[in-house]
Amino acid sequence: MKDFMKLYQRQIVAGVLLTTFWCVASGVEASGPTFSYTANIVNKSGNVVETLPSESIAPVIQPEYAPAIYSQTSVILPSFDGTKQWWQPLGWSSGEWRADLFGGSFSIIGRGEWSTPLGLNAVHYKTVDNLPWKLKLVSEIFDFDINAEGNKAMLDATIKYIPDNDYKQAYMYDETAKEWQALPSTDYPLEGVVRLVLKQFKGKIAVFSNPGILTVGRASWYAYKPGLFTASPDFPKGSKLRVTNLDNGKSIEVVVNDWGPERDKHPDRVVDLSKEAFAELAPISQGVMRVAVSPIEITPDRNGKVLGVKDDGLSDKPKITAKSAIILNERNGEVILSKNSEQILPIASLSKVMAMSVYLREQGDLNKKITYSDKDAKFNGLYVNLVDAAQISLKNGDQAKVKDFIYASVVASANNTVETLVRDSGLSREKFVEKMNLLAVEWGAKNTHFIEPTGLSSKNVSTAEDYAIITREAFKNDVLKQASVTPKYVFTVLNRKASKTLSNTNQLVLDQAQENLKLASLGINGSKTGFLNEAGYCLLTRVQNEAEQYTIITFGSPTRKSSFNEMMDLIKYANLKS
Repeated sequence: MKDFMKLYQRQIVAGVLLTTFWCVASGVEASGPTFSYTANIVNKSGNVVETLPSESIAPVIQPEYAPAIYSQTSVILPSFDGTKQWWQPLGWSSGEWRADLFGGSFSIIGRGEWSTPLGLNAVHYKTVDNLPWKLKLVSEIFDFDINAEGNKAMLDATIKYIPDNDYKQAYMYDETAKEWQALPSTDYPLEGVVRLVLKQFKGKIAVFSNPGILTVGRASWYAYKPGLFTASPDFPKGSKLRVTNLDNGKSIEVVVNDWGPERDKHPDRVVDLSKEAFAELAPISQGVMRVAVSPIEITPDRNGKVLGVKDDGLSDKPKITAKSAIILNERNGEVILSKNSEQILPIASLSKVMAMSVYLREQGDLNKKITYSDKDAKFNGLYVNLVDAAQISLKNGDQAKVKDFIYASVVASANNTVETLVRDSGLSREKFVEKMNLLAVEWGAKNTHFIEPTGLSSKNVSTAEDYAIITREAFKNDVLKQASVTPKYVFTVLNRKASKTLSNTNQLVLDQAQENLKLASLGINGSKTGFLNEAGYCLLTRVQNEAEQYTIITFGSPTRKSSFNEMMDLIKYANLKS
């Protein structure tokens, strides 16, 4: 029994289960340009029922011949083209079929009635362009096409992956949006597979892991609240998880109601179970057990993301809604990412970085007492209504240290205290602004211009590219660097003994100070926010990891929330590029 077969690949393994039979075809390289091809029909137990004739096939000869394999209900013509595997059943009616593709790495099970002939076309790749930047590819990528449209078909899929201890999920590539979309799927870490129901009959599909989201490791217990609960450093409160004891196979469903354990202290701890939940899986006296965690339902975080991934998909770079952005490697000047980074835009309170740089060049005594004047605040009114200008409440004649005025200007982005420092600099206001512009040129910023020191004027402009250079140079000053990443600052108005508490305007700096938000590892060591109606939300951030120092700038983000969310993604993207 023969039919046409094109063979260009040198080593092929394929299998299809038809009704009650397995068909297994394999090709191995022979001497010279020829290949040998054999086909065995085996049962589910793996015992050979029949061996079909072997053929010697030369790829240069058209057409080549290969066995046509028959089952009880249909004919399968195995066809191979490069990395492609293709089965075309003829006269199919109904029932269940299974295709184990590429050595069982990708399996599809079809059930239901098939009113039209069924065909399966599949190709696999080790990698492709445009992989999701935030995730790790742990399987091959399978591009499949099943011509089962119009049939009453149900399709299940199983995908094997390279084992690791992180959470895994299947994704399908959206050819129109050029993004990978998360699919509802279940990870079976003990088997090393992800299973899912295929809603689409064609497309590219693969399994990705989410680095740092552990699902295999150890679990202890804690006494907090009665019930079947767990603490997790990865899955948000309200998420439902299935926890399996790897030593005895027992499983239990729990709800996340707390944060922990601390991953830096317990790197292999996946979760900490409530006392009641632990007792369902192992004796309390055991203390610790090996577990696998399978999420049943994951609660989105406060930014609408599920484990850091939004439901609108992922591409090979972070999505940026800001008008302009740049990531600069400070060590070698390499631009890691750029979006309109040469566009000249208003920079709002990022101007204060340059103002503080000029002041610290003119005055170095941080403990010197200076006196506040109401006239300082009036300068703010030249550009905006005073009620719209960020200021700290000080009275005419109030005294504080130079350090306090610097921290007020940087931590709280107070505009009135900037003008006090300008007055104290020993320079006229006009001369002070002139020095801001001269210093920008000295540092290599060619498209930056200031007309006042606070950023309240929309005529203070720069480019993301320029401001990355300015940031790199300005934050060589330790006073400015330390002030910019101080979450809270408290100082005393000396003449009134009144205490003032300031909070950093950068939410990421505040979050970084809270261990349970997992942001301490971001390594932020420089920061400044800015906002004007004309400028949108502007943000500069410096981050240090073990290998590199990066400056990241965004101009013109549409919302405060998006400004911080996108900066978080850009920080992670920079760290992945280290």
